[in-house]
Amino acid sequence: MTKNEIAIVVAGGKGLRMHSDIPKQFIELQGKPALMRTLEVFHQYNSSIQLILVLPSIQINFWKELCAKYSFNISHQIVAGGKTRYDSVKNGLVAIQSPALVAVHDGVRPFVSIQTITRCFNEAEKHGSAIPVMDLEESIRQITENGSQSVDRKAYRLVQTPQVFKSEILKKAYEQDYSSLFTDDASVVEAMGEKIKLVDGNRENIKITTSFDLKIAETILNIDNLTI
Repeated sequence: MTKNEIAIVVAGGKGLRMHSDIPKQFIELQGKPALMRTLEVFHQYNSSIQLILVLPSIQINFWKELCAKYSFNISHQIVAGGKTRYDSVKNGLVAIQSPALVAVHDGVRPFVSIQTITRCFNEAEKHGSAIPVMDLEESIRQITENGSQSVDRKAYRLVQTPQVFKSEILKKAYEQDYSSLFTDDASVVEAMGEKIKLVDGNRENIKITTSFDLKIAETILNIDNLTI
C-alpha cells in the first residue's frame, strides 16, 4: 500500500420513500442502524482507514446520540453535508489534507463486500479510479421520440459504490461547476476527461431506499446469520 486510504461515507437520506419518520440511514437492521453496519465494513477491511461521515447538519446530534446508545466506537470524523450529494462530497473532500486513495460510498449500502472494497482500492491505485459494477440481468429498453426500442444489455452496467479515486483527481474534479449530469462521483471525474476503470461489484451491495429494499436487507442478514 503506497497511499493512505480514506472513505467518505455520504448519508443524507430523509426516509421519504421509506414512509418513515427516521432517516433511512438510521433505520435498524436486526438491532443496529444501517449506517453503523456500513462503517463497520470499511473498518473490517482496514482498521486504519480514515472514515469521514457526511451528514445533514440537523442530523449530527441525533447520530451522536445513536453512537452513545449503541456503544459505537469506531473512529470517524463528522462533516456537515450540503444541499446536494455533490455539495456533500465536496465538503467531505475539504477534510482531506494529504494525498490518499479516496472511496466515496453511500451510507445505505451496508452489504458491500470486503472483496469489492479491496478490488476498488487496488485498481484505483493502478489506474487513478475504480468503480464497482454489475451485469444487467433483465432486458432494457431505451425511450425514444417514437416510443421505445430494445438495446443490448451487454453494453450496459449497473453502477455501485464505493467509487475510489486518487485524491488529486477527485479534488480537481469537484472544482467544476455543478451539473445535473453528475449522478455519481464517476460522472464528475469523467467530465474533466478522466477514464473510469470498472471492477466487479457484489450482487448484495444494494442501496436501501425503499421499504422493499429494507425487506431484502433483512433477508440478506438472515442468510448471513445462517452461514456463520
